[in-house]
Amino acid sequence: MNTYVVITLAIIAGPFLLSFDKRVGFHRHWLQLGISMVPVSATYLLWDVLVTEQGHWSFNPTYAGSWKLFGLPLGEWLFFLVVPYACIFILEVVRAYFPKRTYSDIGRVRTYAGVLLVLLLATGYLFRDQSYTLLALLATSVWLALTLIAQPGLLGDSHSLWFFLLSIIAFLVVNGILTGLPVVLYNPEAIWGVRIASIPLEDLFYNISLLGLYLFSYETVGNLLRRKGTR
Repeated sequence: MNTYVVITLAIIAGPFLLSFDKRVGFHRHWLQLGISMVPVSATYLLWDVLVTEQGHWSFNPTYAGSWKLFGLPLGEWLFFLVVPYACIFILEVVRAYFPKRTYSDIGRVRTYAGVLLVLLLATGYLFRDQSYTLLALLATSVWLALTLIAQPGLLGDSHSLWFFLLSIIAFLVVNGILTGLPVVLYNPEAIWGVRIASIPLEDLFYNISLLGLYLFSYETVGNLLRRKGTR
C-alpha cells in the first residue's frame, strides 16, 4: 500500500468510525451524501484526468505508486470519495453541536459575493496564460455564482462558515503533506509560484471551490429528498 492511499484512508477513518454517534447520526445522511457527491467528484476527476494529460501536475510514483487509471493513481481516485465524506461529516457535526446564526442579510451577502465574483473573473482573465491559475479561479467563480443564485443563505450562516473554516484547515494539513513529500508535482508554468509553505496558492481556490460545490450539491439533494419524503 503506497503513501497516498494510506493518507486517503487516514482522512476517512475518524469520520467513518464516528458516523454512528447518536447525536450526529451521520449514517442517516449517506443517501443524500452519495447522490450529491457524484456530479462534483465526477467533474473534478474529469478535470484531473485532462490536466494531468496536459502536464499541469503529475504524481510522484515513489509515494503514489505506479498503478494508474486514466493517468491517475489509486490514491487520487480515493481522494474524491473520502474528502466529501470527511468534510460533510464536519458540517453535520457542526449542525448537531452548535446553534445556527446568520451573520448578514441576504442583500448584503449578494453584494459582497457579487463583488468577489467579479474580482475572481477579472483575476482569472489577467492570468489566463497560467492554466491551473485560470481553472482554479473559474471553478471558484462557478461555485460562487451557483450559490449566489440558488442558495445565497449558505454564504452567510455560521454552520457554513465553520464548515469552510474547519475543512480548509484540514485541507491545508493534508495538502501540506501531499506537496511537501511531494506526492503531487506542479508544472511551474501553470501556477503563480506563490506558495503557502509547500502548497501552491491555486490549491486554496481549488479547495474552496471543491468544498463549496460539495456543500451546494449536498444541500440541493437534501432539499429534493425532503420534498419527496425519502429522508
